[in-house]
Formats: sequence, structure tokens, C-alpha cells
Amino acid sequence: MFVVPASSNSQRDDRTPLLSNADGKEPTKPTPLPKGQIMILMLVALVEPIASQCIYPFINELVSGLDITGGDERAVGYYAGLIESLFFATQALTVFQWSRISDQIGRKPVLLVGIFGLSLSILCFGLSKTFAGLVISRCITGALNGNIGVMKSMLGELTDSSNMAQGFALMPIMWSLGCTLGPLIGGTLSRPRDHFPHLFGAPFWAEYPYFLPCGIASAFAVVVFVVIVFFLKETLPNMSCEKMSASNDSEATAGRDSHRYDTINESSAYLTLSHTPQYDAPVPLRILLTPERILYIVNYGVLAMVEICMFVLLPLFLSTPIELGGLGQTPAMIGLWMSGYGIVNSLFQAFFFAPLVSRFGKRTLFRVSYACFVPIFAIFPVVNCAARRWGVGWGIWGLMGCQLGLAVITDMAFSESSRVVFYTSRASLIFSAHDIQGSILMYITSSAPSRRSLGAINGIAQTTASIVRAIGPASATSMFAYSLQHELLGGYAVYVVMIAFTVATMKLASALPEEVGEWEQNTRTAVAG
Repeated sequence: MFVVPASSNSQRDDRTPLLSNADGKEPTKPTPLPKGQIMILMLVALVEPIASQCIYPFINELVSGLDITGGDERAVGYYAGLIESLFFATQALTVFQWSRISDQIGRKPVLLVGIFGLSLSILCFGLSKTFAGLVISRCITGALNGNIGVMKSMLGELTDSSNMAQGFALMPIMWSLGCTLGPLIGGTLSRPRDHFPHLFGAPFWAEYPYFLPCGIASAFAVVVFVVIVFFLKETLPNMSCEKMSASNDSEATAGRDSHRYDTINESSAYLTLSHTPQYDAPVPLRILLTPERILYIVNYGVLAMVEICMFVLLPLFLSTPIELGGLGQTPAMIGLWMSGYGIVNSLFQAFFFAPLVSRFGKRTLFRVSYACFVPIFAIFPVVNCAARRWGVGWGIWGLMGCQLGLAVITDMAFSESSRVVFYTSRASLIFSAHDIQGSILMYITSSAPSRRSLGAINGIAQTTASIVRAIGPASATSMFAYSLQHELLGGYAVYVVMIAFTVATMKLASALPEEVGEWEQNTRTAVAG
């Protein structure tokens, strides 16, 4: 069988990972990060988790108060899950288009549209008094929000093979911070008239008890919007080139112009990569989707599905009365508990992740982390059975603490897989364990064949994630409600299904290679043999 030979240093094909230098040589030391621009991107990364997570502590109480369940609290899951899924469903329909558009008109305009849409929709969410209003506001958020894929593309353009790890390491930190602040804002500031009657005694707060947390999230998005307008620079290579050459044509020599082409001057290695024809040319979609990249994207989709199901079931379980299969907690307690996860997760990843990798290895830690989803789902029915028999005491919170700890460990399944990226076959890069925390999406970003394909490959990945996250919340919460209404397996059938799905997908998760390009290289060797 005919096998295409490996490309040389001067010639690259669509399978070549992005994280390699144009001359094929290793960088001697990391290029300094453009700190100002990275900080602005991190603010953008913080907006979405705050806005999306702030509704979780009170969404079930909000739905039960809309009078659409007919007084049956077991049916809350159907409607709460639908609201939570609609954002991802509409995002799945548009995120790839936004990423493609960003490859043509630039990253900055798309970010601005997304931030504006998020600010407007979360404000409308807090003012909604009907189920239709909640649905429309969430659809607006998803349809206008293409920020995730575009943001990762910008990080890829602001960094090179020597400092990409450092840049992407900040993303999970911002997500953890958002997952801490969002539930805390939503839980403590919902129903402010009940908690702070001296400050929020006006009738407005009685009519719109969930406006305050939504208003704060919206205000933060507006602040980030202004910062982007005035301080964020465009990173799309051709757009940056045109702007810089137009403004500096009369004063710069050819050598100086080539240096100034880069919007962020600190990233000199990026100049070599981003302005050669092979790096500027977009790759057709059918060529972009190699088996190796499909493997990365499918793994991301599976992990995203299990994770989103866990996170929508947690507040639903906590808010459901004990006699109906939950724990009967208030929005304030739910917010504190979910924000506690964000704090513990940040500390654990910062101080224990690297030693665990050194002791057990990358692949073992990845598989153990993903397997932790099994006991997480198993703890839910155990906690409810114990609460029915002995009430909510220290033993219950001890079990919930174990579940929280396991959830922190599962986050390493996302962080761990990113570490493998930096042992690329072409660059042979090795970084300190402390510097290489990120997400499985770094597999995908580093495997992009050109800078101009970053938007497309991240758009495909985010579309995949959005599709499964659109299915996940509605499916998980509907199974929760259906299990309770029909008393399937004592009302605990949803957890059995999730455990079975996790076990069935473990082999797929463990198929990730040690190196980007290794899987496809092995496949080629097998075919050639």
C-alpha cells in the first residue's frame, strides 16, 4: 500500500502539529508572554463561568416558582435541564460559524459580539417572569457567544511552542475562579430582600428576587467589553500585518517592518510561524479532520458530557427535598458548596498535581481521574438514603466532602491530558510540571496545521462540546425527574445510567497517545506493514 513519506522541514502537510518551529530547531528558552494581552483574555475567560454558574444555585427554585410544574417538585428537573441545555444547543449551532468568521474578519469583533450578547441575555434572565422569557434569554446567550473557540485561537496566536504551556495554564485557573465566584454570587445574592432587608427593601426586589446576581454578572461583562474595545489588540496574522504595515509604511525599513508585523512584539518566535504562506493558508475541513484530531475531539466530547451531567445533577440533588430523593438545601448553601469546589480545585491543582504526575505517570493518572466519576455518581443515592434515615448531619457532609474531593481529582483528567501535548515529535519540548496545566483542548490546538486553521479546529472542538453539553443537562435532569416520578430503581436509575456510561467510555479515554502525532504515526506504520 502506498504511504506518503514524512514531510521535511521546508514542507509541511495537514498532519503537522502547529507546535513546532519553522526551522525545526528547539527554542533555547521560553519567549516572554505578552502579559497585558493575556490578562485581558483571562478576563474574557472569567466572564462565561461567572455568568453560566451563577444561575445554578437558584435555577431549580426559580423554575418551581414559575407554576409550570403543577406543584410537582419532582418535575422541576425537566424544565431546569431544558433551560441549562438551551445555551449549549444554540451555541452548538453557531460557535463553528463564529470561529470561521473570526478567521476572516478578526478575533476582536467576534469577542465583542459574544460579550455583548452574554451581558444582555443574563440581564434579561434576571428580569424574566415566565418560562418563555428564560428560554429566550438563554438562547440569545448561546447564539451570540463564540468566545470559547476564538479565545483559544487568540492564545495560540499570542504564544509560540516555547511559552504556549504557560499561556494555556491560566485558562483552568480562570475557570476555577469563575466556578468559585459564580455560585457564590448566585447563592448569596438571590432573594436579597430576605437576606438583606435593610438594603433591598424596595418592592422591585420582591418582584425580581434573582435580578441582583444576574445584574452583577452582566455589569462585569460590560466592564470586560470596554476593556476589550480600548486595550485588546487584534491577533489574526493577516489583519495584524495590514494594520501595522499601513501605520508604519513611511517610517520603517523592510527588516523593521517584519518585526513590527506582530501585534504583540514580545513573541518573536511567532513572527517566524505566522507569516509564511504555509502557516497563513486555511486548511479545508475534510483535510483538517485527520483520525488523530478526531480522536482528540471525541475524547473532549465524552469528558465534557460526563462532567456537565455531574454538575447539573449536583444542584438539582441538593435542592430537591430529602423525601423526594435529594438533600433539601437552600440556594445560599448550594452556592457555598459549589464555590467550595472551585476553591479546593484551584489549590489542589496548584500544589498536588505535579507531584502526582511525577509519582504515578501521565497515563495512569489520567485513567484514574476519569474513573473517579463512577464513585461520584454512586455517592448521590448513598447520601439520600443516609439523610432519610438519620437526617442531615456531619456524616452526610462528610460523604459530600468525599464527593467534592473526587470531583477535584476528575479535573486532572482534563488537566493531565494537556501535559502530553508538549512532548511533540517534532519539537521534543519538555517543560516543568508546574508550567503545563491546561485542558485537553491543548491537544487540539497544538495539532492544528496552521495558525489560520486555529479558529476552525477550535470551532469544531467547541461545537462538539456544545452539542454534548446541550444533550447532557436536559438528559441528566430529565432522567432524574423520570426516575423519581416512576420510582425506577428506587428513584436512583439516573445514577446507574451515568455510572454505566462512564465505565463504557473508559477505554476510549485511555486511547490518547503520549505524544501529539504518535497515534497517527503508529497507524501509518501499521498500514504500511
